[in-house]
Amino acid sequence: MSFADDAAAAERRSGKETKTVRGTLPTGSPDFVYLPVDVPRGVREIHVAYTYEKPPVPAGTVGNALDIGVFDERGTDLGGKGFRGWSGGARTEFFVRADDATPGYIPGPVRAGRWHIALGPYTVAPQGLPYEVTITLTYGAPGTTPKPVYPPERAGGRGRAWYRGDCHLHTWYSDGRRTPAEIGALARAAGLDFINSSEHNTHSAHAHWSEVAGDDLLVLLGEEITTRNGHVLAIGTEPGTFVDWRYRARDNRFGHYARAVRRSGGLVVPAHPHATCVGCNWKFGFGEADAVEVWNGAYSPEDEVALSEWDNALVAAARGGRRWTPAMGNSDAHRDPDPVGRPQTVVLADDLTREAVQEGIRAGRSYIAEAKEVELAFSATGGKGRHAGIGERLRVDADAPVTVRLDVKGAPGCTIRFVTDQGVLFTSPPLPESGTGSAEWRTTASYAAYVRAEVRKPQVAPPLPGPMRALTNPIFLGR
Repeated sequence: MSFADDAAAAERRSGKETKTVRGTLPTGSPDFVYLPVDVPRGVREIHVAYTYEKPPVPAGTVGNALDIGVFDERGTDLGGKGFRGWSGGARTEFFVRADDATPGYIPGPVRAGRWHIALGPYTVAPQGLPYEVTITLTYGAPGTTPKPVYPPERAGGRGRAWYRGDCHLHTWYSDGRRTPAEIGALARAAGLDFINSSEHNTHSAHAHWSEVAGDDLLVLLGEEITTRNGHVLAIGTEPGTFVDWRYRARDNRFGHYARAVRRSGGLVVPAHPHATCVGCNWKFGFGEADAVEVWNGAYSPEDEVALSEWDNALVAAARGGRRWTPAMGNSDAHRDPDPVGRPQTVVLADDLTREAVQEGIRAGRSYIAEAKEVELAFSATGGKGRHAGIGERLRVDADAPVTVRLDVKGAPGCTIRFVTDQGVLFTSPPLPESGTGSAEWRTTASYAAYVRAEVRKPQVAPPLPGPMRALTNPIFLGR
């Protein structure tokens, strides 16, 4: 599509110009199709609108779903500088200009050159995917791009303490329906101390959190990198960091972008690894993960599978003396009535700063609670005053006696379970209606390579365990 830069440009600068392109994407289309648009000089704003057909399909067959975004004259190279925004399937139109842009898109000059509208045929019906894209250029003075203001990396903490956070949240800067201000209010009501901006495949929200942050709320910046083979959270990256998502596991590119997240100061956390939506199931392995999201939103069978897989990995790590991957939980809230902070990850950190919170998550000094009312204290003690907490190792001889204890608040009617590399070895009677109680269990390092705790609600479908109220990362036993 060409808007030629010729002698008529002076006349165009005072008005608008619109062109439309139509096509059909067949089944088996590439993950991304790029429509080139030659943009002339003197453009103030580019506006894009699109539609596509959704014909009926047989039961059990996926229908049409088409995502959209845009790259500027700097090109579409993987990991390049041309990215200017992505809305996936959340919007049917968007605009970009120097002083403003649709949520999900990056304000900045509309420079002359070959831009590309990126189409992502997420799923294609057997009949194909007919689409129509209309591009309108508005001519005039470009305006001034505002200098972004980002939230501080420190809040008013309590020194070394337990801090509550939700690191998987969406606003209207991707496919959510809430504003950052609304998320901030809900986070405070949920008792959270920190949150993370995690929009799908865009960093456009980063510059809109500064007024939400405060002494009582630390706002980390990141992205939900949403590939066709699973989603991964980048938690606490440098402001303005964009991480590309246009690859599959077979492309052998994920390791490169995981390292890019770390170079920008972030954590790499695979999200909802056993989600059943198309493209959501995690296919990249966990070798690059700093933690893994085993609990996403309301506790579900998908989370039960993720928890079991994570526990199996703990066994392998304990057996081989290898690094282990901590667990975390987040709400993945998008819109009403999705609750923010349900669940939440409770982290032991030296202070309420980006670096300290990340270090606590990375070390596994954390537990997952369904809500702010739930409090846990989990420890293991051995002879000679030895003591270890969540995410730590109790260094004792193989046959030395070890006492494991969990104290619970906010879990009426729930049972406490201690889980080891052999499975569940202790289950308590139900906690009283006050929701406060404790349990102790004695073992040795030769009998249990690690111990972790779960707080479960009453069973709904025996013999399956009841839904989760809280769970901890493990304490490892032995030298």
